[in-house]
Amino acid sequence: MSTYLEATLDEFRRYKKLADGAIGQVDDAGFFGTPDPETNSIAIIVKHIAGNLRSRWTDFLTADGEKPDRDRDGEFALRPGDDREALLVRWEAGWRIALDALSALTAANLGDTVFVRGEPASVVQATQRQLAHAAYHVGQIVLLARQYAADRWTTLSIARGGSVAFNEKMRSSHYVDRK
Repeated sequence: MSTYLEATLDEFRRYKKLADGAIGQVDDAGFFGTPDPETNSIAIIVKHIAGNLRSRWTDFLTADGEKPDRDRDGEFALRPGDDREALLVRWEAGWRIALDALSALTAANLGDTVFVRGEPASVVQATQRQLAHAAYHVGQIVLLARQYAADRWTTLSIARGGSVAFNEKMRSSHYVDRK
C-alpha cells in the first residue's frame, strides 16, 4: 500500500476514534439533544455520516458514490427505530465499509476515476473529499459532546496547560539525532 493510502487510512481511523471517544461521553440526552432547532444532534450527524460512508464507499471503484437507494434528506430526520443502538450499528457498518474499501486500494488505483453524482474525480480527490467531510462532521460531534458532557468531559487531545509536557514526551519517545 502506498504511503498516501496508509496515511489516509490512518487519518480515517483517527477521526473515527475521536468521534467514538466523544460519543461515549454523552448520555442519550446529549446524543439526541440540540442546542437549537436548526442544529443537528449527534444522533443526526451519526446517521448522516453512516449513510454517506455507505453510499460513497460501497463499490467505490465501480459504481457512482451517490447510490440510488440513499435517502440523504432522511438522514437529517429521526424516524421510528432510530434509537441510539440502531444508529450506532449503522455508524459502525458505514465506517467498516469505508475502511475496508480504503484498505483494498492500491497505488495503481490512485489515478483511477470514480464518480459521485455523475461528477468524475480521481481516487485521490475522492478520498481527500471524504476525509475532509468526515473531519468536518467529527468536529461537530466533538463540540456537541463536549458541551453536553460538561464537567464530566475527558479531553480527547492534549489537556489545557499540558502542551509543554506532551511535547517533551513526544520528543523523547521519537528522538532522532539529525547530525
